[in-house]
Amino acid sequence: MKIKYDVSLMGFMSLFERITGAQIKDCYLDTVLNCITFVVQPGQLGRALGKKAVNVKILKEKMNKNIRVVEFNPNILDFIRNMVAPLKVERVDQNEDGTIMITGPDTQTKGLIIGRNAQNLRNLENNVRRYFDVKEIRVV
Repeated sequence: MKIKYDVSLMGFMSLFERITGAQIKDCYLDTVLNCITFVVQPGQLGRALGKKAVNVKILKEKMNKNIRVVEFNPNILDFIRNMVAPLKVERVDQNEDGTIMITGPDTQTKGLIIGRNAQNLRNLENNVRRYFDVKEIRVV
């Protein structure tokens, strides 16, 4: 899938890199979570957040939008773990047919990952599909 950016996203990406000094892999407007999600290169998360997440606070003020920073990982299972953070998951496994299973520690965490009418789960699937070929994500 080819990713296209509009002018406003390009501006946000430029501002993000200027303030944080972190390298961006991708940036998109997440309508379900109502935020701008910045996907940074592996190992850049600490730099992107800054001490006590000061960079996120600065960006949130300047952009007047909620900000989410996720660290990319070439391993799909680790990337999904990063995408659902700060929620803790016990295991993330992939079946032979390409279905991903997320094992949550308790029903509350599972509910938060799934969301109302499974909107969070479908949103997670769409966002992961930007980088990986995923058939389906399930929470067990």
